[in-house]
Amino acid sequence: MEKPARAPQAVLFMCGQNTVRSPMAAALLRQMMPGGLYVQSAGVRPGEPNPFAISVMDELGLDISQHKPWTVDELEDWEGFNFDLIITLAPEAHHRALEMTATLATDVEYWPTPDPVGTEGRRELQLDAYRATRDDLKAKIRARFAPPKAGNE
Repeated sequence: MEKPARAPQAVLFMCGQNTVRSPMAAALLRQMMPGGLYVQSAGVRPGEPNPFAISVMDELGLDISQHKPWTVDELEDWEGFNFDLIITLAPEAHHRALEMTATLATDVEYWPTPDPVGTEGRRELQLDAYRATRDDLKAKIRARFAPPKAGNE
């Protein structure tokens, strides 16, 4: 039987540009654990806000329109690097997180998450790709962070 993962106090979601997957995941986890956890997101490279990501999060009542994408280097310069869990959502972010945490007591989990950027076709098809990413992240976050069920199951 697998030992349960320890409950983190500070979580960082990392992806390529901090424009879609990591800000979505951070907003979803903040909604699930209001005030109980410090949650941040960052990317490996600089990026620009993504209107499709903003739109599909708004469907859940989560406003990420004010999110300013930043890199892990900017994050480290701004507030230091005090996370006990980093969840990477893209291969390049995972490699970077492993490099950054080689000498730290920080857990790194890799959640491969498809990037909806570049989906072609009508606007609704593109939005569906972003919704699929959002819903996948929501399910993974619920599975990882939801309190265990009480009772005799």
